[in-house]
Amino acid sequence: MSHNLKLSALLIVALTAVLAAFLISPIAQDPSYHNFADQRRILGIPHFWNVVSNLPLVVVGLLGLRSLITGSVANGAQQLRTGYLIIFLGIILTGLGSSYYHLNPSNQTLVWDRLPMTVAFMAFFAVIIGENINITVGRRILGPLVFAGIAAVVYWNITDMRGSGDLAPYALAQFLPMLLIPLILILFRSHLSRNAYAWAVLGAYALAKVAEQLDEVVFLWLGIVSGHTLKHILAALSGYFLLLALRRRRRVSITATVPNAV
Repeated sequence: MSHNLKLSALLIVALTAVLAAFLISPIAQDPSYHNFADQRRILGIPHFWNVVSNLPLVVVGLLGLRSLITGSVANGAQQLRTGYLIIFLGIILTGLGSSYYHLNPSNQTLVWDRLPMTVAFMAFFAVIIGENINITVGRRILGPLVFAGIAAVVYWNITDMRGSGDLAPYALAQFLPMLLIPLILILFRSHLSRNAYAWAVLGAYALAKVAEQLDEVVFLWLGIVSGHTLKHILAALSGYFLLLALRRRRRVSITATVPNAV
C-alpha cells in the first residue's frame, strides 16, 4: 500500500468518526458514573483507594519531566520534546485532578480529571504521528490537537452546566486516537527503534479502560481494590512504558522509514 493511500485511509476513518460525533444525539453524563464500588473512608479520606491510587501517575509524570529536563532521553525523541513534556505534565495533573475528583465525585470536579487526561492523550497522539508519519507534521499538529482536546472538555462542562450536557466531542477526543494510533503503528514504520513500547503504552491503557468498566466486578472478586483503583494503577503503568520508551528507543534510518513530506 502506498504512503498516500495509507494517509487516505486514516483520513477517511477520522472524518467518518468526526461526522458521526456531530450527527448523533447529545450524550449526557450518566449520574451513576460517580457511584464507584469502593466507598471506603480510610484515615479520614473518602474513597481512599481511588484517591491515593493516583500517586503512581504523579510519580511517573515527575520522572518523565526529570528525564526530559536532564536530557536523559533517547536521541530520536528530542525533536518531539515539547510533545513529551506536555504528556508527562498532563500525567502529573491527571493524578492530581483525579485525586481531587475522587474526594467528592461530581460532574463539576470530574472536569479536573478529564481536562489534563485529554491533554496528555492528544499530545501522545501528536507524538505518534511525529514518530511514525512525519516529525514536522507531528510538531505542527501538537497545538491544534491539544486545543481540540481542551475544547471538547470545556464544551461538555458548559453544556452540562446549562442542563444539556453533551459528551460527544469528549468521546471523540478520547476514542478516535485510540482507533487511529494502532492503525498508524501498523501502517507506518517508526523512525525510532523498539516500537513495541508504543504498543505496551496502548495495551496498558486499554486494560485500564476495561478495569474501569468492571469496577464493581473486580471489587467483588478481589475484595481489596476495585476496578477503578486498578484503572489508575494500569494508567500509571502505561505512562511508565512511555517513560521507558523515552529513555531506551533510538533513531533508525529516517530516509528508509519516514517520508520527507506528507
